[in-house]
Amino acid sequence: MEFISPTVIIILGCVAVLLFLQWKNLRRPPCIRGWIPWIGAGFEFGKTPLEFIEKARIKYGPVFTVIVMGTRMTFVTEEEGINVFLKSKEINFELAVQNPVYHTASIAKNIFLKLHEKLYITVKGKMGIFNLYKFTGQLTEELQEQLQNLGTHGTTDLNKFMRHLLYPVTVNILFKKGLFPTDERKIREFHQHFQAYDEGFEYGSQLPECLLRNWSKSKKWLLALFEKNIPDIKTHKSAKENYPTVMQAVLDLLEMEANEQKSPNYGLLLLWASLSNTVPVAFWTFAFVLSHPNIHRTIMEGISSVFGTAGKDKIKVSEDDLKKLPLIKWCILETIRLRAPGVIARKVLKPVKILDYTVPSGDLLMLSPFWLHRNPKYFPEPDLFKPERWKEANLEKHAFLDCFMAFGSGKYQCPGRWLALLEIQICIILIFYYYDCSLLDPLPKQRKKKSYTLFQEQGDFELGLRILYKFSYDLTKAPIPVGNIK
Repeated sequence: MEFISPTVIIILGCVAVLLFLQWKNLRRPPCIRGWIPWIGAGFEFGKTPLEFIEKARIKYGPVFTVIVMGTRMTFVTEEEGINVFLKSKEINFELAVQNPVYHTASIAKNIFLKLHEKLYITVKGKMGIFNLYKFTGQLTEELQEQLQNLGTHGTTDLNKFMRHLLYPVTVNILFKKGLFPTDERKIREFHQHFQAYDEGFEYGSQLPECLLRNWSKSKKWLLALFEKNIPDIKTHKSAKENYPTVMQAVLDLLEMEANEQKSPNYGLLLLWASLSNTVPVAFWTFAFVLSHPNIHRTIMEGISSVFGTAGKDKIKVSEDDLKKLPLIKWCILETIRLRAPGVIARKVLKPVKILDYTVPSGDLLMLSPFWLHRNPKYFPEPDLFKPERWKEANLEKHAFLDCFMAFGSGKYQCPGRWLALLEIQICIILIFYYYDCSLLDPLPKQRKKKSYTLFQEQGDFELGLRILYKFSYDLTKAPIPVGNIK
């Protein structure tokens, strides 16, 4: 019988111990693989992602992995995982979104990675808190111009109401005055293609374009729109303002970086990021306010105290006026809390430890603001619309409540968040100043369909919520002529 030396036994024992320790250290989170190779749990996850996440959290605990379309997505739902998501240097935002950017805007990954930080700094600077004063007058003027189309009274779908009001305002301010069409047929065409692009965005970010014929058609239509108008946007000079628009600043940077050929693509990205967020937030804010009579009454009283009785000439909204009406901003933020994005993502560069698990490199680390904002630990009575909770936030210093994640986190938070808040604030003031409004239908429930998108998606919403509006003053003194939403 052959003798095994003590040295070999010791070496083998050490190897076994090292392998055991390595296995223990690399213990991965529970994994939901589904039953179809590569697709994984894609079908189940795709039906109702938010419900899927919550059920998985209850069954598997605060950290779990889901295989979807060949991608490992590891979800974190408790404090330790959130801290890793927010603070770890081993996870990356740009690598998490490069594929969606390529699929939805046809921007090559190498170009996106090269330009993203510079473009982010540019856009953030143009729409940051120190430049908001430049937009207040523009927004007020544009919104009042669009309100002319409402007429003296009417009944319409609230979603349509907001689209017809905010699409042209946002486009004309971010790109150039007059870019949004005024011809009725062209307006309908813009609405049709943007809505098709927006509604299919999540699928377009993950699936081959050849499988999404209608979405691809609308994407190409929007790219052609920018291709045609980029020269005019570039050379446009406002008769009133002597500073460039956000898109003009983007075009200047692309020219410096010798990537002008991608101008339409970045135009499409900016268009989607602005419109797809602002309209749903405005929709839900109005819906929540109008369905809470006491809050609606308090806002109306505040507007009257600042601007007087409706019926005088067109009003001007200033930064000081906005400070006197904090409840409006609280309502918008509370709406965003309740209709936050389903998921935001980061790419894991090196293995990270969360609780007793090791999340391997290559995974997408996913955080769900939708469910985080419903954690009573951070937001008492989380399912209730309680704008007064925002008294505790230091909004004067531009700080939100703890664990409010709707605008993302860290280095690459949504660069347009302050401008979007400003636009909706002024929108609420002007509509409630000129019109008496009421809902004709009960408040719709949010459908838990949408999971995550490139920037911030405020959740899918039901259509069919109608609003009744009428002038709140003597029509003979009306500063706004009669019109109608078509």
